Amino acid sequence: MFKKSFLLISLLSITNLFSQSNDGYWDNIRTTNETITLKAGEKKSIKTANFPEGTTEVVYRITLLDDNQKLSSSLVSVLKAIPDPTGISQGTAGAVFLLSTISGDDECKYAVFQQNKDSENYLKTGKVINACVVQNTPINKEAKLLSTDSKCAIQNSENLYFAFESDNWVMNQKIVLEVVPWVNKKASRGWNVETKKDLENEIKKFDFFANLSKKDLFVGEFINLVSEKYKYKEFKDLLSAEKTYALQTITLKAVQNTNQMNDFLEFKRKTAWDFYKKNQHQKAIDYILNEIVANKWAQAKDYSALGDIYIETKQFVKAKESYLKATQLDANQLWYQLKYANALVFNKEMAEAKEIHKKYKSNNIDVKTSWAQQTKFDIEFYKSKGLDVDDFKKILRIVE
Repeated sequence: MFKKSFLLISLLSITNLFSQSNDGYWDNIRTTNETITLKAGEKKSIKTANFPEGTTEVVYRITLLDDNQKLSSSLVSVLKAIPDPTGISQGTAGAVFLLSTISGDDECKYAVFQQNKDSENYLKTGKVINACVVQNTPINKEAKLLSTDSKCAIQNSENLYFAFESDNWVMNQKIVLEVVPWVNKKASRGWNVETKKDLENEIKKFDFFANLSKKDLFVGEFINLVSEKYKYKEFKDLLSAEKTYALQTITLKAVQNTNQMNDFLEFKRKTAWDFYKKNQHQKAIDYILNEIVANKWAQAKDYSALGDIYIETKQFVKAKESYLKATQLDANQLWYQLKYANALVFNKEMAEAKEIHKKYKSNNIDVKTSWAQQTKFDIEFYKSKGLDVDDFKKILRIVE
């Protein structure tokens, strides 16, 4: 009576403690429940059922029976009362051991292997090479938990091989092996060190990556966003178009979450500038419009850059519109006001151009450059690009 009470109290204590966790579950479908019969001195092995993805721990129970004995309850039913091994694995194994009271007087030795070839070698030679568990002292019952910290490397194993050797001299013996995997919900998504490393390598190939000032922070946030949205297999199975869309969406969110939007935009501006330097003016225009303006990221400097290319390619109306947007976004930057005035001259709107020059001619563009100096520089630049600057003679009379 005392033993039964002690057992009940132990199980209730463990059940209450474990029931607080929502990290995973005991998989009662992909379990192993095998019975083998060994002749005196014989060796046999059992391959477990394949562990589900995300298996981080397994509990196994070995029970030796004679022909008249039966298990009082299966290991799965036991584990329903002990739902979570996290944090106190030894307590779980201890509870399972207490429940493994039915056993015969027969005894056996056993070893656990990760590879079939090692199990087969044991059956032939009796050598426990590469075994992750070895029980050389004959037992008639056993119950243990194998976690990620064990030599069996559960998280990287698809299954295990249990090899048994009868310790009987004369009679046959019956061995029951039960193995139940614990599936960690987070690990079951397939994102482990190796798969995250694969994703990290993919991230580092992004064209803008070198331009980020906080690269590690971006990588961490990107991996976190991907692993939350997709299981690893789901991510790998995306169609090319689906993956491109997913990467673009997650990239932007990771950039924003790590406060690196400015670095991201500067890369895009540099890309447009590279097109311009190669005299690929239309590509530069299209890139700014499609990559910056269309995404509503454009700042005054982006519209100003557009205006510059429009002026150089004699698209004066578009230049005027672009410079106007720049002045609206940053009214205090006189650089944009001057460019807008220049665009007015090219569009033959002299009256408004003169008013702007009269208003700001006594100001400096920056700490070293006066309005008049910049006006003269701009005129010379336009002339070097083959543009007609005759109308600017009227402007020079105002600023000189």
